[in-house]
Amino acid sequence: MALAMGAKQKGVKIFENSEVQDLWRTPDGYYQVRTGEGVIEAEVLVLACGLWTRDLAFKLSARIPLYAAEHFYVFTEPMDFVTPTLPVLRDTDGYVYLKEDTGKLLVGALEPWGKPLPMEKLPKDTPFIELPEDWNQFELPMTKAIEIVPELANAGIAKFFNGPESFTPDLLFMIGEVPGMKNLFISAGYNSGGTEAAAGAGRALAEWIIAGQPQMDVTSVDVARFHPFQINKRYLHDRTAEVMGLHYKIHWPAYQPETSRGVRKSPLHDRWARLGASFGEGMGWERPIWFAGEGESTKNAYSYDEPNWFKYTSQECKAARNGAILVDQSSFGKHLVQGRDACRFLQWLCAGNVDVPVGKLVYTHMLNEKGGIETDITVNRLSKTEFIIISSSTVHPRDKAWITRHITEEWNVTITDVTSAYAVLSLQGPKSRDVLSQVTDADLGNAAFPFATSQEIDIGYARVIANRLTFIGELGWELHIPTEMAQHVFDVIWEAGQAYGLKPAGYHALEYLRCERAYREYQLDLTPLDTLLEAGLGFTIDWNKDGGFIGKGALLSQKNSGPLEKRLVSFKLRDPNPVLFHEEPIRRNGEIVGYISSGAKSFTLGQSVGMGYVSHPAGVTKELIESSRWEIEIAGKLYEADASLRAFFDPNGERLRR
Repeated sequence: MALAMGAKQKGVKIFENSEVQDLWRTPDGYYQVRTGEGVIEAEVLVLACGLWTRDLAFKLSARIPLYAAEHFYVFTEPMDFVTPTLPVLRDTDGYVYLKEDTGKLLVGALEPWGKPLPMEKLPKDTPFIELPEDWNQFELPMTKAIEIVPELANAGIAKFFNGPESFTPDLLFMIGEVPGMKNLFISAGYNSGGTEAAAGAGRALAEWIIAGQPQMDVTSVDVARFHPFQINKRYLHDRTAEVMGLHYKIHWPAYQPETSRGVRKSPLHDRWARLGASFGEGMGWERPIWFAGEGESTKNAYSYDEPNWFKYTSQECKAARNGAILVDQSSFGKHLVQGRDACRFLQWLCAGNVDVPVGKLVYTHMLNEKGGIETDITVNRLSKTEFIIISSSTVHPRDKAWITRHITEEWNVTITDVTSAYAVLSLQGPKSRDVLSQVTDADLGNAAFPFATSQEIDIGYARVIANRLTFIGELGWELHIPTEMAQHVFDVIWEAGQAYGLKPAGYHALEYLRCERAYREYQLDLTPLDTLLEAGLGFTIDWNKDGGFIGKGALLSQKNSGPLEKRLVSFKLRDPNPVLFHEEPIRRNGEIVGYISSGAKSFTLGQSVGMGYVSHPAGVTKELIESSRWEIEIAGKLYEADASLRAFFDPNGERLRR
């Protein structure tokens, strides 16, 4: 009410009890909303309508993945010991919280498995929805509440409240401009955290509307992060039951969802299953994350110290460094950008030079006006007017939204999602050339097939796009195979690879190996608040290409302003036992100066390694790093660490070019 009063004083008009009956977009791009008091026309429309956001957005052809779940709490009768000074009490093991409310106790629940509710089962024409009591669903949290506050056993219940809350597939709320719908913004999916997030989310959204792009890092809550299939009601129904319980469950590193699985499968899924794959989920994709021994369980045993997959992943990492591994990366996002202006358009959008010969691969980034990193991609030039952009599966919808947002009428450019057209097998390791040479007649030598180039080659009976790339720092190729030929190509490579000790490897191995080599990952080490200079990726920038690029001015200003005050630094713990994951505080000479953005157990080096941004007003220089005492804080305990601006494993990148 205070916020509403302040808004009114600034000229905002608030219409209460005004039913939204319909909404549509006019041919000239304005939005019109029909209410009981008339039609409102707006240049900018924000849908912040809780559960009803999904259906209202659908009227504008916008797909917003929201689903309802029942949310329970009870009010007791007044209790003598309950005063306004009582703190909020949470028992996460019991999935219950308690707080004072006008001399009464409010007992609320976020059960381990929620109770999803289809929209069509909600009461109609009711301004404030109350659903029937359900003591069976509420029994566990209420029992736990009585254990910690025994007086509740004899307390009278004044009110049992059950109301609907809205959830997204990943539990995080959503804000931002709907992809492909200019000036249509969403703010929804807050479930029980709306009041807590309101100030920050409101500011972020207001700044976005006024400036035309976010002014803070909102990638994790950007409405553009979702894939089209995630609007599916059955998928949302099953996933909502699980994500509600994640509020109070332990946030295990590498936790894998249990519901709504098997949505997207690589054509090689059954091959991996026969080899003992433990599958994880990434944006609906079933991906091998580690491989168990023959006849052993593939179930995850989570831990903050040594999860059960370390035993197997260490073997996969050893094979990658000494032999050869095969990884399914079919979940890569792949966008075909084509048209008369495709090259000029991508030159303007990318910090690197993509006007290269056909077959040249370019690792590059798209930036915002402040020089912040919006995408982390590889560009493959197929022809004069065609490019394939390769993205991580977890961000490729957002990458497409960023690119599409910049395709205005002046550009003769189209973008097409061709992800499903290609399966991707990544053959990596010092023996990868030996394996691949057994199944193709292409010359794989350095002179004929240099690093960061692409060729079409024959494998078995198939014709595939072979990209000489690596995300682990080894000799290797990423093979883009027509989906219908993927099983044949896999069988041919797998059979040939047995003579060289070829092993399957999962995404855990990729993560640990890339951290050893200090390869950056978007959303962890790279965000819209980080620049390429701060991230140590200045070598990817083409400062002199014609026409410049978005964000060049900001980068030039930073480059010419002296030593960088923030830089991404690599760390290696001296103690071999503790494990880094991410978000552990970094201490320099006893003071917190940053946090770990990516961390992993290095089975090659024998200690945990990580990367993290370090800040220092006078500049983060090589001299500062070498003259400082570094410690990483893990669960309240400090561990000494070595620091470097370069990777601790193969810092010169010699292995990937041999």
